[in-house]
Amino acid sequence: MSKPRVGIGILIIQNSRILLGKRKNSLGHGVWATPGGHLEFGETLEECTKRELLEETNLKAESVKKLWFTNDVYAQENKHYVSIFMLVDTISGEIKNNEPHKCAGWQWFDLNNLPSPLFLSLDTLINKEKILNKSEKTNE
Repeated sequence: MSKPRVGIGILIIQNSRILLGKRKNSLGHGVWATPGGHLEFGETLEECTKRELLEETNLKAESVKKLWFTNDVYAQENKHYVSIFMLVDTISGEIKNNEPHKCAGWQWFDLNNLPSPLFLSLDTLINKEKILNKSEKTNE
């Protein structure tokens, strides 16, 4: 029997825009997602956020806050994830696509004009949990 895994989604929001990349790997191939990955054994949420962000985008997280979580079953892939979303509102460095085999590239999108389709956990966060509403969008 498969067990749920813990994923970290990293929300970087600046000037009412969010950083997203188009996934190229098996889970969510072809959909838009935040940077993120799996929580490793013994790792804090903040450590995982900083590690994954640097590994994927070359950006350093200067400020990390817990935001929300989602509980999603990816039926087609037979996977179950609890995704913890972390908010990074201060970054340093220059964006690079450090994992081109996993991501087609990073782009900034206006929060009012997001691309489609979105990764399931991000879609749940935005459309079911209503976390990135007008009050969240004004935090820059």
